[in-house]
Amino acid sequence: MKLSPMRYKNYVWPHNPKVYEMSYKRSVTPVKLPFGGWIMQDMGKTYRVLTGEGEFVGKNAYAQFKKLTEVFEQGGTGVLMHPVWQMTKAIFVSLTLAEEPRENYVKYTFEFWEDAEKTGAFKVIPKVDQSQQNSAAAGTARSYTVVKGDTMWGIAARNNMSLTRLIALNPQIKNPNLIYPGDIIRLSEGTK
Repeated sequence: MKLSPMRYKNYVWPHNPKVYEMSYKRSVTPVKLPFGGWIMQDMGKTYRVLTGEGEFVGKNAYAQFKKLTEVFEQGGTGVLMHPVWQMTKAIFVSLTLAEEPRENYVKYTFEFWEDAEKTGAFKVIPKVDQSQQNSAAAGTARSYTVVKGDTMWGIAARNNMSLTRLIALNPQIKNPNLIYPGDIIRLSEGTK
């Protein structure tokens, strides 16, 4: 079976790297329970990491490595098309010359991180709009229902408030490090 060549931005590998490794990670936070013991809170999956090793061989081997270096120098995100895994937006994080280059042989290693926009690992924090601020001022309390992966810190950040303020609004939460899906979190004071 012939695999399609690996691509990133405008660079196409003349032949695919020899070694690939795709890492999937999940963020887990240990939470200390009152009176001893621990539980693990699943914070959700994070970005994937693609690492690998390749070599350029032939009379233009070093020129190929220089082209790859130019793509690395561009920075930013780009589309990574891997011959086996699905296409993804990624950031070219590292490129290493693995040994002294020769005119006709260059060995290198690389690392790509999947872009947060694709994975949702990092969320853009929305600004609180004026109508939400006005409803709080008019005495209507706003609230939020916790979903899996939420933290008090994340809820506070998304609503442009300090963690201290959010904790003060929610005295029913005995341990701010331990919230559960379905918990109701108050975001403002009011009569609701």
